[in-house]
Amino acid sequence: MHVDPERPVVRVSHGAQGVDDRGLPVSPDGTVHRLALTFDAFDARHHTLWLRYAHTQVGSRAAAETVVDTTCARLLEHWPHVLSQESVARYAWALLKEEVAWWLDDHDREPALVGTAAFHAAVRKLLDHEKRDQFDVLQREMRLYGAISRLPERQYDVVVLRYVLQVTDEEVAEYMGIEVATVRSHVRHARRRLARHLDVRETETEE
Repeated sequence: MHVDPERPVVRVSHGAQGVDDRGLPVSPDGTVHRLALTFDAFDARHHTLWLRYAHTQVGSRAAAETVVDTTCARLLEHWPHVLSQESVARYAWALLKEEVAWWLDDHDREPALVGTAAFHAAVRKLLDHEKRDQFDVLQREMRLYGAISRLPERQYDVVVLRYVLQVTDEEVAEYMGIEVATVRSHVRHARRRLARHLDVRETETEE
């Protein structure tokens, strides 16, 4: 994902109205504008998944919370503008990814997918199935997640959301602002790339 050298700032005029302590407009009688309620509802729906995604990229819960908090602050600052977008979920997703990229750049790190999702997936398999060669299982998982990290951006997002975070095709489509059929197309192309990279039959990459 390309990130501009400076975060884009959209100035939103609230007219004669004041703003509350979160920067949202308030009506003349001092009550918080209904926009605050729309943000709270939107945040409540998506916050947990944002945290989970950020965690796979930055590697720790604390860092993920920092990234998501910054994303929410940016959304709140320009919430009326955000609501004017064709897809609010897609706009917020793009903003979250931008904040992830900024955090990784600021800390001189690469996405931490291999060190987080791969490890936990491998451990689950080791616990769920009595494998003779546990190192082989761990190595296979690390190779798979390493290959995922090298997918094109949209395929990467679809695979991480759909298979690492266990999000439905419909939710993936909402977050990325694409059709469900496009999500499934990205999955098919990603599976073919992964199969070629890992030198396995495509059917073996379905799980």
